[in-house]
Amino acid sequence: MTPSDDLRDLYQDLVLDHSRTPRNFRTLENANRHAEGDNPLCGDRVALFLRLGDDGRIEDVAFQGQGCAISTASSSILTTLIKGKTPEDAEQLVRYVQAKCSTRPGAPEPSPPFALSSEEATRLEALAGVRAYPMRVKCATLAWHALRRALAEKVGPSA
Repeated sequence: MTPSDDLRDLYQDLVLDHSRTPRNFRTLENANRHAEGDNPLCGDRVALFLRLGDDGRIEDVAFQGQGCAISTASSSILTTLIKGKTPEDAEQLVRYVQAKCSTRPGAPEPSPPFALSSEEATRLEALAGVRAYPMRVKCATLAWHALRRALAEKVGPSA
């Protein structure tokens, strides 16, 4: 078995796990940020809910939606990775995931924006397996685009 076979297996296992039992698949009643994403080409839809705490960190995150296994798995992975992060760290993760998912074979790999735990790095590396299927990159990045919009949303009295 080659390293690319190992990565393909990890990608398939991760997508299956997170699509069959998505983490944080619910609404978040006390969310103070929200954004939706829609991929009309394949029918994927996601609604992302965030609650930022008084310290500015992402206290809780949830998603709802329907879509293919890759879209659901990516949304689920996103929710597990950004909880506890600052909006700035989450934005850096968005850029990193987009770069990882769209890096062409043979091109230099993007560097993580900050130290990731081995579990976080493994999940993102497996998710990046979608680059072998260019038509599915939009499925994998839909929730990440919604995260960017949710983080940019203005809330509070000045909104």
